[in-house]
Amino acid sequence: MSIPILADQSTRGLLTRLVANHVRPHWGRVALSILCMALAAAATAANAWLMEPVLDKVFVARDTNMLYLIPLAVILAALIKGVATYFQGVLLNYVGQRIISDLQIKLFAQSVRADLAFFNDNPAARLGIRLTHDVALMRAAITQSLVGLSKDSLTVVFLVALMFWQDWRMALIAFVVFPMAFLPVRRMGKRMRKISNNTQVEVGALMTTIDEAFQGIRHVKAYLMEHQETAKLRAIVERIFDLLHKNARTRSAANPIIETLGSVAVAAVIFYGGWQVIAGETTPGTFFSFITALLMAYQPIKSVANLNNTLQEGLAAAARVFALEDMAPKIVDRKGAATLGKVAGEIRFEGVTFSYREDRTALDGLTLRIPAGKTVALVGPSGGGKTTILNLLPRFYDVDQGRVTLDGYDIRDLTLDSLRANMALVTQETSLFHDTIRANIGYGKPGATDAEIREAARIAGALDFVEALPDGFMTVVGERGSKLSGGQRQRVAIARAFLKNAPILLLDEATSALDNESERLIQQSLATLMKGRTTIVVAHRLSTIVDADIICAIEDGHLVEFGSHAELLKRGGLYAKLHALQSSAKEKDANAAPA
Repeated sequence: MSIPILADQSTRGLLTRLVANHVRPHWGRVALSILCMALAAAATAANAWLMEPVLDKVFVARDTNMLYLIPLAVILAALIKGVATYFQGVLLNYVGQRIISDLQIKLFAQSVRADLAFFNDNPAARLGIRLTHDVALMRAAITQSLVGLSKDSLTVVFLVALMFWQDWRMALIAFVVFPMAFLPVRRMGKRMRKISNNTQVEVGALMTTIDEAFQGIRHVKAYLMEHQETAKLRAIVERIFDLLHKNARTRSAANPIIETLGSVAVAAVIFYGGWQVIAGETTPGTFFSFITALLMAYQPIKSVANLNNTLQEGLAAAARVFALEDMAPKIVDRKGAATLGKVAGEIRFEGVTFSYREDRTALDGLTLRIPAGKTVALVGPSGGGKTTILNLLPRFYDVDQGRVTLDGYDIRDLTLDSLRANMALVTQETSLFHDTIRANIGYGKPGATDAEIREAARIAGALDFVEALPDGFMTVVGERGSKLSGGQRQRVAIARAFLKNAPILLLDEATSALDNESERLIQQSLATLMKGRTTIVVAHRLSTIVDADIICAIEDGHLVEFGSHAELLKRGGLYAKLHALQSSAKEKDANAAPA
């Protein structure tokens, strides 16, 4: 389940959505910032206008009063511009940061609610890029677009208005050449969108490669794959380099166009305005005020022209962010779903067929009854469908055909929260967070007391090693529990399940990472925990499930046989063969031990 492609990726569609969904909630601050921009733009135009009385009244007419008034006017204009620019910057920064924060929270919440299949198709690093890099590009597009379209545009409007007021013919000469830059700038913007989108894809691939290499660093070193991983990363980095170089070339192309057109405009104005001054049809003050306004307008015009590049980069990121924002999970509560009350724990699989992919069936018409309060073990060859059965119970996936029931309810007719609240899961892949041992155990029951957490650790056989650590329960376990041994991580995960105290236990190779002594202790604890609870155990070590009430042999998505340990041994089927193979392997290990 990959992230869907956004339907409307046009500039207009993306801008409309960006403004309507993310800028409009902050419209009060945006409007106030635009007012501040207008004041700053007016102050800029005032500075250009003041050049006229400076020349005509002070230097030509030698008016002493104007000599005092004009410097005060310059200072006042500067104060107005400074204060307005300050508040405009503060307000826009608030809006930009607020939009980023809200988006990151919303996208994270959207992602964690997604179906498990979604995470199989989308690496964590790729999602991280959406929540950080893409959202940051959107912020730049929003804030810079607001500044460019408001402050710079308003500055140009005020300055152009001044120029037309002073001499409309000279103003027409100055600005007739600038529309010629529109077409090439627009084409460059489209190219920038494409380059930016490709760059973001490659950055996602880069982060995924780095994450996989560092997470699997033991295997990288064990198989001497350092050079290959470096070569893989080098290829991606080189592609990013080429894209960024294209980006720089495209972005830089706008400046020569504006520079050339600007110089033509200035040259034309100097020639025409100078001729007018010589002919006595205008004053030097008016001419120099006009030139000042034209030069002041040059930079904001240049900024507006370059704005399209930044805008297209931000819109490329917005298309990716909106696609994630629009994604809806398929596994949701049905309308009128019931809240699960007290659970007895009888589970039935009725003709269940399920496939992760279209070309391979994981379960094929499986029918299975798990009595309430009993321990049922699932055994069989790898890939036979044992873990799939566990995945279907909490509705990590929904069945393709048939149904799964809990106490007579189709689990699809129950709310997800009430269904999953009654199940505790421990897998062979221990999932610990970069937090303290206390927090990791307490994850099974938010708000648990220290006494409850300590008791869960004791039952799970984790108390001794936790108390031996310098910081005890406040020891930070590292990323994915890297500071603990495999057995220690597993015991913390089992303690978490104990703390949840759910009526249904799902144990997927829960003791696989433990040594024999630790496994023996955990099995004793599990035996206590399983009493009166419905427990489904997936196990490859058959010695750990000989006391199960029912043992089900699963092969190629079918229930091959079921019964007690003794019954299945007598039957001589799949379970008996698996048991004989493991017994033979143990015997060989025992005989080889003294040597």
